[in-house]
Amino acid sequence: MLPTLSVHNLTIEYAARRGAVQAVRNVTFDVHRGQVLSLIGESGSGKTTFGLGVMRLLPATARIRHGTLIYRRDEASEPVDVLKLDGRALREFRWKQVAMVFQSALNSFNPVLRISDQFADTARAHGYLQGNHLERRAAQLFELVRLDPERVWRAFPHELSGGMRQRVMIALALLLEPRLLILDEPTTALDVLTQRNIMDVLKALRRQLDFALLFISHDLSLAADIADRVATMYAGKIVEIGDVFTIFQSPRHPYTIGLIRAVPTLTGDRKDLTSIPGSPPDLIDLPTGCKFHPRCPLADARCRRDEPELEDLGNGHQVACWNSA
Repeated sequence: MLPTLSVHNLTIEYAARRGAVQAVRNVTFDVHRGQVLSLIGESGSGKTTFGLGVMRLLPATARIRHGTLIYRRDEASEPVDVLKLDGRALREFRWKQVAMVFQSALNSFNPVLRISDQFADTARAHGYLQGNHLERRAAQLFELVRLDPERVWRAFPHELSGGMRQRVMIALALLLEPRLLILDEPTTALDVLTQRNIMDVLKALRRQLDFALLFISHDLSLAADIADRVATMYAGKIVEIGDVFTIFQSPRHPYTIGLIRAVPTLTGDRKDLTSIPGSPPDLIDLPTGCKFHPRCPLADARCRRDEPELEDLGNGHQVACWNSA
């Protein structure tokens, strides 16, 4: 089956006074229809920049140095080279083919417009339904995300709770029936029960609508709950990728192992939490060799000298490490 999104050697940099910030470095992977890929890593690892790059919403200081982004709506559709889109074609691609739910739902809405007006603006920009037809479509989406349409449709953003705003944002992202949904930390600053509600909503929507999902998070428990595949990102690069069971039960990269050991568990033997020593590297002045080596307990001379590339370990499990555990 052809992938919905195929990423190959994508590299994104930001221009800064000290030099180029290497935010995303040679990222390669595929996301298939109906599949959930969780992108995990510490803050500053390049996860959000990657999501914005797929949407072509990077700020003016950013530049895609090289790589390809190929999108296919379905098996019968012609592939779309996302990096070559411009003008009207790019506007039609955003939200209609690929949509994004941003990290802070409150900041994503115009505070002086009602939710109904914000749906109307999005629909109008794409020549979509208007009037009563749009309201009925929105009501269907609100019910899918477990919201009361009458309560939400005429409300201002500040009249809704954080969890309600996040679900409204998900409904708005699904308005034009995209085949790929990107969620950037969708449960940030929400309480545990609201997080669970949103995760249940996402799993139900995925089953009903069969879209591909790129779930960006530093919360490993959420990533494990929803993902089919998991990719660990460090210093702008994928260092391990595989199916969710392999990554969480048999991780091979020291960074992935460190992330998992830093998370408390409610089952199994009681274990002391172990944090990863040190701090993420300066993305302008990256270390030589493996970028994780200053924090890695397994680092040797080769790690400090040469940067490893992803190596296939079988069954779709890939690791970039000279001394994988």
